[in-house]
Amino acid sequence: MPNMTISVPDDLYEIMKKHREIKWSEIARRAMWEYAKKLELLDSLLENSELTDEDVSELAKKIKNGIAERHEI
Repeated sequence: MPNMTISVPDDLYEIMKKHREIKWSEIARRAMWEYAKKLELLDSLLENSELTDEDVSELAKKIKNGIAERHEI
């Protein structure tokens, strides 16, 4: 199994040092697996998509505008 080195912010490292009983590498591995599974699902949903990047940008803009309008007072 390959090894990976990651950098963490100092404040996170201080918390991690306080809890040495936790296997932080396992926490990181699980988090990466969860993220990877989401990416795989997204890839499978989009594999037959005919949308262009421009189409996606336009849809995103419309969604953001709709959300903003809904939350305006």
